[in-house]
Amino acid sequence: MPTYVDGYVLPVKTRRLAQYRAMAARAARIWKKHGALSYCEAAAEDMSAKFCPSFAKLVKPKRGETIVLAFVTFKSRAHRDKVNAAVMQDPELCAGLDMKNLPFDPRRMSYGGFSALVEA
Repeated sequence: MPTYVDGYVLPVKTRRLAQYRAMAARAARIWKKHGALSYCEAAAEDMSAKFCPSFAKLVKPKRGETIVLAFVTFKSRAHRDKVNAAVMQDPELCAGLDMKNLPFDPRRMSYGGFSALVEA
């Protein structure tokens, strides 16, 4: 059975990237605690693609924003559903967060679940 991947792309306020990193590190611990196989968040560095539209063209970050690409891997879609349900019930997920003052705008986050085609 192929690995299942949840993917996210979102703009983060550059001046708050350290705060976002701390939030992402906590999220990684929580997802892994509940069974995710891996968790990765990466900040954009090179958005100069000449052969196709870059993430910057798709995300349209505002001045002072950095694009973050994140992905979480699971054994299967059913495993993802089970893990994500447990994560959403975990009180640590939002502990201490001011949901009205996040370092990113959740309305501009893109998300999707993917079944792996190739794994090397």
